Amino acid sequence: MSTIAPHKKIEQAETREPYGLAALLFLATALALAFPWLSGRVTIPWDAKAHFQPQFVFLAHALHSGQSPFWTPNVFAGMPQIADPQSLTFAPFFLLAAALVPEPSFVLEDAIVFGMLAMGGLALVAYFRDRGWSAAGALIAALAFAFGGSAAWRIQHTGQIMSFSWLPVTLWLFARALDRRSAAYGAAAGAVAAFMVLGRDQVAYLSVLMLAAYALYRVATDDAPVASAIAPLLAGAVMGAAIIAVPLAFTLELAANSNRPEIDLDGAYKGSLPPASFFTLLSANLFGTDGPLAAFWGPPVGEPDLFLARNMTDVYAGAIPLVAALAALGRGFFAEREARFFAAALVFFALYALGRYTPAFAFFYHIPGVDLWRRPADATFLFGFAFALLAGYAFTLIERRVASPHPPLLIGALVGLFALAIAYAAKREHLAQALAPLAISAAFVAGATALVIAVGAGRLRGFALLAAVAALATADLAVSNGPNESTALPPEQFDVLRTDSKDPVIAFLKEKLKENAAPDRRDRVELAAIDFHWPNASLVHGLDHDLGYNPIRLKIFEDATGAGDHVALPEQREFSKLSPAYRSPLSDMLGLRYVATGVPIEEIDKHYKPGDLQELTQIGKVHIYENKSAYPRVMVATCAMHVDFARMLATGEWPEADYRETVLLEEPPLCHTRKGLPPDAARARLVSYGNTEIVVETNAPPGGGWLILNDVWHPWWFATLDGEAAEILRANVLFRAVPIPEGRHEVRFTFQPVPGLLREISRRRGQRPGV
Repeated sequence: MSTIAPHKKIEQAETREPYGLAALLFLATALALAFPWLSGRVTIPWDAKAHFQPQFVFLAHALHSGQSPFWTPNVFAGMPQIADPQSLTFAPFFLLAAALVPEPSFVLEDAIVFGMLAMGGLALVAYFRDRGWSAAGALIAALAFAFGGSAAWRIQHTGQIMSFSWLPVTLWLFARALDRRSAAYGAAAGAVAAFMVLGRDQVAYLSVLMLAAYALYRVATDDAPVASAIAPLLAGAVMGAAIIAVPLAFTLELAANSNRPEIDLDGAYKGSLPPASFFTLLSANLFGTDGPLAAFWGPPVGEPDLFLARNMTDVYAGAIPLVAALAALGRGFFAEREARFFAAALVFFALYALGRYTPAFAFFYHIPGVDLWRRPADATFLFGFAFALLAGYAFTLIERRVASPHPPLLIGALVGLFALAIAYAAKREHLAQALAPLAISAAFVAGATALVIAVGAGRLRGFALLAAVAALATADLAVSNGPNESTALPPEQFDVLRTDSKDPVIAFLKEKLKENAAPDRRDRVELAAIDFHWPNASLVHGLDHDLGYNPIRLKIFEDATGAGDHVALPEQREFSKLSPAYRSPLSDMLGLRYVATGVPIEEIDKHYKPGDLQELTQIGKVHIYENKSAYPRVMVATCAMHVDFARMLATGEWPEADYRETVLLEEPPLCHTRKGLPPDAARARLVSYGNTEIVVETNAPPGGGWLILNDVWHPWWFATLDGEAAEILRANVLFRAVPIPEGRHEVRFTFQPVPGLLREISRRRGQRPGV
């Protein structure tokens, strides 16, 4: 029992609360609700498959092939996985699964996601036990947390779900650390908080804000001396910092050199939550969120300049939490200090999520770190967490007779809410469409109302109460938040993301790459406008894609190529001044040999001319083209031309040169003629090519030259020439070059993130005035 007792009004009942039974019922209910996914009948779609499943498979393939997963050549001409928050490199459960399972399945990925949500739910049960709140309230809170609100409707955002799942575990350990003034629990809380922060997303950021506020609140309101809180807080801070320091430094360095170092206020406003979204607290499918996209009529439809998917606006947590909160709300509700804190958190996160719809977010924007994130609506995760916890607490008040439901007032309030929803639907001219989901919600609300009134009258308790809560909540969440187009699709739809996929397009590309293999070649492909889940298929199949799917990209790459987040639709394939079309010097340098498009290529490339590329075949809707002028991955140039890369990016102008012999550098020009030399006097051959180590054998003519590696330049790569350190120059705007002397040599490229990071930090310090 904690040294700081719960408020006397809600002390535990004389009989022992069945927390163990509540935990078992939660797990049984969670298994039932997750079964459609765990059985393999459906799978979590969208980002979970298009982005995170390929990352999971790449991680497993790297580990089981004895390679490092810290860099991948398979997307965007190379990406530093170790710094990418969404690469799963520092996700403990995914990392462990990748180390154990060579070929991660869809079911395994989904099971990890649901398992982490279950972990969070169990932590809430433990938190309720420590507070002396009721077991039934704990069960309600755990189910609302794991299968309600954003956890249910945005489950495809695997990274955010992971961060969210660590939150209740951190809160439980943190609360224990402060309850008992325990440095050991403080260290444990710090370690778990570090796992949450390693998600490096807005949910983790907002969770840290809330936990920091909780710490200050507890120190200010606890009866124990303030000094006694120093040990647990310091232990947590030290443990957390030790775990996150290096990964966070990598990510901050990536952010500084990425396409999105910060988000301005207007950019953030585009991810605001429309106020009408809170109608989904009453009815999950009021707006048709679970049906065909064409039938969806709720916000953000009709909202100008908003970029939210329909599932991002749904916050339904179940009928029991809503009814319990309304029934218990009153002056006594705020007598408990924890309730006061989480009620304030609920208001804060509601205002944060609303973004541009209130003046509050413009003030919140000045909190350090807020400008890193583009979507205030992500705060619905934290809103859902606070609501789940308060709903369980409210049920405790009712069960302990601290709060007494007044049936006429409760029913009147619920009728009023349904009347408002009906009026809104009528105003939007969608009343007929809204009646069916409202009727379903009304049935569950009626059941929850009857349950709450019975509990308040003392007619239901013990095992019967827990069983009734579990049964009603399971039915409600299965119907209201069950599998739908946003959260569950047939796994066959994502067959191309299986390593053993028989997809004919992938098979054709692999065969063509094999046919045209050469000692100096490692050709790239492009998968454009085929389907949402295609761009990162290259991570699964070991193909080198010139593009991919990731909201974070290296700025140097985006500036040169115009690469956007995605390339699932024709209009998402963006070009740049320097690379205005597929037929361009930059495409050749990238070694872009094969382009597979879901529409004729001229619908994507408005500058395309017949004959620019050769159409090889059409497989279903997919057209496959070949760029026969694509350069090898490694080349030896004997002439260097001085250019201004910034000016080239701004103007899109390439100097006249033979780029098989000439390299563009931001250094003085130097040329050595090849006239009279045999063809193999300047050559390069790939000896080995791994994720983080590339070995090239070169031969340079008299006067020497430059080995060109047509992979994206990045400061964390190092090179050696015959075992001695060699400088990697930024070449041809985007790529790497190493000066080599006459004769045969071995050049080895290695990705070394820690030395690279330290070198960048040192370089920036040296550029400061007075340093």
